[in-house]
Amino acid sequence: MKALQDLAIFVEAAKHGSLTGAARQLDVSPAVASAAIKRLETELGSPLFVRSTRSLRLTQQGEQFLRYSEQALDLLQQGQQQLQNADKIQGSLLISAPSDLGRDVILPLLDAFMSLYPNISTRLSLSDEQAKLFSQPIDIAIRYGVLGDSSMIAMPLVKDNRRVLVASPEYLAQHKTPAHPLDLKHHECLFYELNEVRYNRWQFHRQEEDIAVSVTGRRASNDGGVVRQWALSGKGIAYKSALDVKADLNAGRLVPLCTDWQGELAPLHLLCPSRQQLTPAVKALHRFLRDQLA
Repeated sequence: MKALQDLAIFVEAAKHGSLTGAARQLDVSPAVASAAIKRLETELGSPLFVRSTRSLRLTQQGEQFLRYSEQALDLLQQGQQQLQNADKIQGSLLISAPSDLGRDVILPLLDAFMSLYPNISTRLSLSDEQAKLFSQPIDIAIRYGVLGDSSMIAMPLVKDNRRVLVASPEYLAQHKTPAHPLDLKHHECLFYELNEVRYNRWQFHRQEEDIAVSVTGRRASNDGGVVRQWALSGKGIAYKSALDVKADLNAGRLVPLCTDWQGELAPLHLLCPSRQQLTPAVKALHRFLRDQLA
């Protein structure tokens, strides 16, 4: 990669103020270093150095180009390290995730992660029932909510995720759009329930004001994906994690409601039963998901 070598020579020459110093650092001849700088200057159509008999000094164009050259070489080094580490990160991961988030968000991200790390295999268990990490053969779990069990290792993925009120354009065309959370009492609301507990008390915050609204409706499911599908098909208003409906909101399939109010926090974490199970593969997956979900 001659172009990359030319950039490296340019950066080292700027650092040492000398072609000889750059050549010595990169183990090339001074003639090779000189030819590299001339190639760059010809391609850019600008002088990079002011030359004297004893030293080199960057021109104004050279100072500008140096910043980009350093960034390019840093990115290259990161890519090389990632490829080298990919061979070291290996093993099988059994992952538990909520059904809606897992199917629509985590699944494609896992495919991308496995493309980066060819020695990783995964098993994805999708359920809104919370997996018992200590009694089930689960390596890691992806969970919403404020955590109560401090014995587990919790690694944040999206700290500030919140629930949002959403409805389809079709539903809103037939019903008056709620302007305040209390207006929900006059709407058909879609419920999520778990272990026979129906989550029909929805909380909101605005400046110094907090409000909890007990809502009603004829549809409830223990699968968050079903609640989302009901909302998409115009059956009512849902109170969903922003991560679950981000793509629908961006595409206009769902519309956010009462946007001057904040829904309750629903932070997303990656959980591991113990520090002994924080393998390089688990750490790599956490970094990848955190960066992608950000």
